[in-house]
Amino acid sequence: MKVNWKPGTMVYPLPAAIVTCGDMHTSNMLTVAWTGTICTNPPLLYISVRPERHSYGMLRSRMEFTLNLTTEAMARATDFVGVRSGRDCDKWALTGLTPVPGHANACPAIAESPLCIECRVKEIIRLGSHDMFIADVVNVIADDVFLDPDTGAFDLAASGIMAYCHGGYYALGEKLGKFGFSVAKNKQK
Repeated sequence: MKVNWKPGTMVYPLPAAIVTCGDMHTSNMLTVAWTGTICTNPPLLYISVRPERHSYGMLRSRMEFTLNLTTEAMARATDFVGVRSGRDCDKWALTGLTPVPGHANACPAIAESPLCIECRVKEIIRLGSHDMFIADVVNVIADDVFLDPDTGAFDLAASGIMAYCHGGYYALGEKLGKFGFSVAKNKQK
């Protein structure tokens, strides 16, 4: 039997990502799970951030950020970045994460992240508890350790990518199929 609940956002799992903003001299980072793809052509994504967050003003004034995907090895740092404010501490120093220069924006990327997505904010939409930052993807920095030497394809699953689900951080599980597997024809011998 199914039950009805009051309206809520129960779309899980989501990526547990760290957003970096500012520049190599003055920066901050915050954990976001309210993020996702909007469009593939042109490549657009969004993050949703509460206006009272310390990074909000930096995001709004600079109009750029880097979305850094996180891994199992980064779980403790990812949580710390989300529960401590950059107003009160140096998150880089306390987490041990390493800022590296971006390529297409001034924001630092995280060296330990397998995939860093550099973005320029196109529009900010006030929605209620959060404002949505819609952004153009201007560059992707991929860790070459996870590139297939023959095809150049990125193996995100091999990187140990982490997900967020209703208050918890999780490792990805067993692969169940790939896009189109339900309609693929069996190869005949």
